Amino acid sequence: MSLPLSALKRDFLVHLAEERHASPHTVSAYGRDLDALLAFVAARADARPASRSRARDASAAAALDLYVLRAWLGELARTCKPTSVARKIASVRSFGRWLKRHGHARVNPAEQLASPKVRRELPTFLSAEDAASVVESPSSAAVHPAVALRDRALLELLYAGGLRVSEASGLDLDQLELGERTARVLGKGRKERVVPLGRAATAALAAWIAARDALAHPRTRQLDPRAVFVSTRGRRLGPRAIQLLVRRYGLEGAGRADLHPHALRHTCATHLLDGGADLRAIQEVLGHSSLSTTQRYTHVSVAHLLTVYDSAHPLAKRKRVE
Repeated sequence: MSLPLSALKRDFLVHLAEERHASPHTVSAYGRDLDALLAFVAARADARPASRSRARDASAAAALDLYVLRAWLGELARTCKPTSVARKIASVRSFGRWLKRHGHARVNPAEQLASPKVRRELPTFLSAEDAASVVESPSSAAVHPAVALRDRALLELLYAGGLRVSEASGLDLDQLELGERTARVLGKGRKERVVPLGRAATAALAAWIAARDALAHPRTRQLDPRAVFVSTRGRRLGPRAIQLLVRRYGLEGAGRADLHPHALRHTCATHLLDGGADLRAIQEVLGHSSLSTTQRYTHVSVAHLLTVYDSAHPLAKRKRVE
């Protein structure tokens, strides 16, 4: 007896979380994509009385044939951007591979789906001067002295180490080796990597840790015993709080109200590349599973080089005058 698709979806999401160690954000995104697909399959079955007995339970994986998937994508194309459609196709492909591997389907029809062409935009990054201004902004901000030290250390870490926002939020005290100027970071798929820290980041982290007790809960005096970065109530600082913090200092330091933690990660990679770092080394620092992801920053540097060329080279200047 075949299981309904809803049960198979639940088992697949458990597999993502517990076996592949996908982040909660990834599991949630896959779940939403598959919920939308299952709702479409159920609605399509209800619209066909003749097949209602066969597909009433949106029944087994056989309901996900190529024709159904193409019809679903055709409907999505009316309202979704190509990037969203591409992500949903990736979710369904992964689900199809799992169904086939566990014997719930003979084939994975999603493998035959063509992904829409997605134009990859160049990563957002700051100049060295703007990055320095953003990182130094907490020192002159009207905040509690301990908060200023925390924010300076956090910004230094995001820029110097290129951490993802989830990695910075989840960082524990025992993962820091300030004497060796490194941090052990738990990245995607629970893969651990060692991130080197500059002298400025190391000094900022040491100053913050020395003042960290000042942010214990004002009434209960509770303080998270493990988290590196805590709120003014002593709790671990979450990703959303870090995003808001970066946005605030981005506006104050560089006039950028759209700044986000990932832009500091991009800035770290771009400046490393501009400074002569090897792509493989940058891949290790950022924790990219594929070098092709890291190679995006070569395009950023070429774009930057062309901008400098246009503004500095005599031939470029003469051409504009003519």
